[in-house]
Amino acid sequence: MTPEHVSEPETPVGFGPRRILIVTGLSGAGKSSILRVLEDLGYEVVDNPPLNLLDALVTRSGAKLAIGIDVRSRGFAVGKVLEGIVRLKSLPGNEVQLVYATAEPEILLRRFTATRRRHPLVTSGTVLPGIEKETELLAPLRARADLVVDTSDLPSPELRHLIEMRFGDGTEGGLTVALMSFAYPAGLPREADMVFDARFLRNPHYDPELQPKTGLDQPVVDYVKEDPSYAAFFAHIQGLLNLVLPRFVEEGKKYATIAVGCTGGRHRSVTLVEELARTLPVTAPVGPIMVLHRELARQGLSSWRWAVPPLTRVDVQNEERG
Repeated sequence: MTPEHVSEPETPVGFGPRRILIVTGLSGAGKSSILRVLEDLGYEVVDNPPLNLLDALVTRSGAKLAIGIDVRSRGFAVGKVLEGIVRLKSLPGNEVQLVYATAEPEILLRRFTATRRRHPLVTSGTVLPGIEKETELLAPLRARADLVVDTSDLPSPELRHLIEMRFGDGTEGGLTVALMSFAYPAGLPREADMVFDARFLRNPHYDPELQPKTGLDQPVVDYVKEDPSYAAFFAHIQGLLNLVLPRFVEEGKKYATIAVGCTGGRHRSVTLVEELARTLPVTAPVGPIMVLHRELARQGLSSWRWAVPPLTRVDVQNEERG
């Protein structure tokens, strides 16, 4: 169907722009979980419709529509999906976003092994070739996504919080900030809005007593903070965030990921992220703050947590009354 043959859908009476979410991503990465949360948020959810029905679904939908698309969808082709998104965005009354779910290959492999499901791109044999093929196939969609959700280290409750904050009714308020530590050799976090490099600070890895510990342990924290440059470095990070985050708020940005990296992602970057989690609520006008130590989470030593939790609807009502 060509664009000139597509009728322009009318905005539903009594609503603002029609909100359309295209949810895609790697098999086993959590697309279905995201769609379930969106359904709870009042979205009309359609999973894996034939691509040639995309326009009809949007035309007949209400104010909020979530469409799940992946390699199992009839007529699936990355080019067709991208063309469909461009076409829908061009029509008046539509607010279209692409959400991409991903996870590390070893995590996906573990999930397929645990559930004994067959990968959709593998008819027989091991799952890993299917994961690799699908990752390469869907790379253009990930590159164009408005939101990339990496569920590798993300527990189900935290995934729900993320989706609710991004696509809910906005009761949480403020700028949601994710503070992340990571290891440079493991790759830069793609979702990061700002990245700080802590590799120049003295490294506890070379102290035999500190090497097995992490930046969550006080001896490591003390060692890192004793570096002559630590205080100045942290002050510069804090000052830059105090400058930039209010501008994010003014521009209407709802989410920001601040990443701090070091060589192993265990000591220096963890120390800095924890310090930011303690000080940022005082110095910058932000809302909920999440903390993730990526490499520690992959080793089972840590997981997502809220340094400042999101407000619930009850919290908001109490604030309004008080």
